[in-house]
Amino acid sequence: MNTHCFNIGLGMAVLTLSSGIVFASPPAPQEGVTQEQLILARRKADQADPMSKLPASKGVDPSVVNRPPSLLETSDIISSGKFATLVPKRAILQIPKNLSDRIRLEPGATIQGWSEFYAANRGWITTVEVSRLQAEGRDPIADETKLLLSKSGNLIVATFRGGPISILPPKEPEVKTTQKSKP
Repeated sequence: MNTHCFNIGLGMAVLTLSSGIVFASPPAPQEGVTQEQLILARRKADQADPMSKLPASKGVDPSVVNRPPSLLETSDIISSGKFATLVPKRAILQIPKNLSDRIRLEPGATIQGWSEFYAANRGWITTVEVSRLQAEGRDPIADETKLLLSKSGNLIVATFRGGPISILPPKEPEVKTTQKSKP
């Protein structure tokens, strides 16, 4: 019978040590901080703070000036009934008069991704795949493509690898000037 009690006691000791529970005495009570100590600590903090000595800055807050534009400011909205999508500004190459009312957000419309919206509205949206250089304005869009687009009655969106992309205006080629040396 004694060995049974010894085994239970040893098991409890091992269990207590393995669980990390340490029985300690409660912490000693500490004295409260007085009002004078708080005032003294505040004075020291005020004296050590270098920012308190600097004058207030004048001018416009740079975080407001350098704030990037919102997504809606940099996008055009194409809508069709209950659904709408966003495309980058300058991605829409042609808006026929009969479709001009679709370039706005309808009240209560749900925003969809481009691929979902285009799949549901292929009947009145045509895409033109452009190269990166054409999007940057370095290469012009082919004249045959422009002619076909002008005859289309659909809304035309420029795409790069299937997604809408802005088309920058064509850059004029740099004219290289050569200086003639005086004889």
